[in-house]
Amino acid sequence: MRSSVRLATATAAAAVLIGCVSGPAASEPEPGESKMAGEKVLVFSKTAGFRHDSIPTGIAAVKELGAANGFTVDTTEDAGAFTAKNLARYDAVVWLSTTGDVLNAAQQTAFERYIRGGGAYVGVHAAADTEYDWPFYGGLAGAYFQSHPAIQPAKVHAEDHAHPATAHLGTGSWDRTDEWYNYRANPRDRARVLASLDESSYTGGTMSGDHPIAWCQSYEGGRSFYTGGGHTKESWAEPAFRQHLLGGIRWAVGAAQADCRAEKGYTPIFDGTAASLEGWKQAGPGSLQLNEGDGTLKTVGGMGMLWYDRRELGSYSLKLDWRMRGDDNSGIFVGFPPSDDPWSAVNNGYEIQIDATDVPEKTTGSVYGFRSADLKKRDRALNPPGEWNTYEIRVEGERLRVYLNGVKINDFTNTDPARSLRQGHIGIQNHGDADEVTFRDIRLKDLPSKGRPGKDGPGEARSGQDGLGEARPGKAVPMSEVTAPVTTQVTARATAHASAHHSDPPAPTTGSGAGR
Repeated sequence: MRSSVRLATATAAAAVLIGCVSGPAASEPEPGESKMAGEKVLVFSKTAGFRHDSIPTGIAAVKELGAANGFTVDTTEDAGAFTAKNLARYDAVVWLSTTGDVLNAAQQTAFERYIRGGGAYVGVHAAADTEYDWPFYGGLAGAYFQSHPAIQPAKVHAEDHAHPATAHLGTGSWDRTDEWYNYRANPRDRARVLASLDESSYTGGTMSGDHPIAWCQSYEGGRSFYTGGGHTKESWAEPAFRQHLLGGIRWAVGAAQADCRAEKGYTPIFDGTAASLEGWKQAGPGSLQLNEGDGTLKTVGGMGMLWYDRRELGSYSLKLDWRMRGDDNSGIFVGFPPSDDPWSAVNNGYEIQIDATDVPEKTTGSVYGFRSADLKKRDRALNPPGEWNTYEIRVEGERLRVYLNGVKINDFTNTDPARSLRQGHIGIQNHGDADEVTFRDIRLKDLPSKGRPGKDGPGEARSGQDGLGEARPGKAVPMSEVTAPVTTQVTARATAHASAHHSDPPAPTTGSGAGR
């Protein structure tokens, strides 16, 4: 049984519950995760270079995950399966340790159209060592393989605790053994990095300490998830790795939602530790319970609010992850003056609501009592009770925008001088004894003080950048609209791998294309 103690932080009256550090969860869905509903996945494992002996083990594992979680798995090594008619049968295509040049021009065109039509790509390990002269594929995969050291243990750190591929990993390191790829470019500017390697925990990392190993992105109308794990046969028996891949597949096919926009420049103001609560104060009764094992805060007790008292905020983007147990009630308050009375925030600020079943202007995504969310968009973007969701609450001048799992669901402009959004605090509500909502990973980013009420802020029309634009479930923004740096095209084809391991792939040449 997990032991816990209750303590008070130096500057917060809220009580916090500290649990012991937990390890990664098992490979089946977490409590509250819904199974998939008949989705169909194609596993493609053709190789034109080095062939991993773990491929049969990986195929068997994906089939087992499908049987246990409600999705059908077909497998092929025949590139002839890449036709418009056949691909239309599948919700996602898993490229499982493919290598080299595996599709001809017509097959590439069919797959591009499949992705642009809302299809999904799941890349596993050597999928990054594939199709070096196909720019579309390089952008879809997110990065190309460059090199790797010997198989060895390393520490993996989850950066996103709301995505179903990494929500089970907790706040500690994920210690596992695999073949750790170095990549030719860092995908962080274009994709949401879900997990990264601690290069100090092993030898042979070459990415200067910023070493993504799993990521996701919306790409030209479809979804893309990649994980660098899965080289060894033993990987496929690891419950945490199986859960990691299952979560990636669930997101790719649209069975789970997550914010896969690139994220940079945020400062954690609650990172799952008691020390990070020193910048917070409790107003009113109740408390927030801290579990340092999974880095969460859970609402308990009567109506109150935990608010960030370090400074008032002007133009900013606030991101946080939240989960409801069932039909519960909580919310995020913004734009209120400092006070030990939680009703001050109610009367002087605005609440972005979390509630499963209230009326439109008082349910999840609403600016409580003032403006309903776009309910159709909200419903498509929302994960059900028991699963994690991510809010971005973006305040610029008197304009307040709410993004749910990367989708803009509310756009509200304040006209009440008594409730000005131009300066104020932020807080998390604990609503009542019967309500249980959990939060984690609260982070903040200051924005330029620009933008007029009712007008787009700087860069609003652009997409694919952190905090800007909108990623639709199952759809993505065309790359032509993304202002990330241009990619570098690799003009030489992938070479065959060495007899025992990978040989160095061809060096890139300057130009526009994939892999940067």
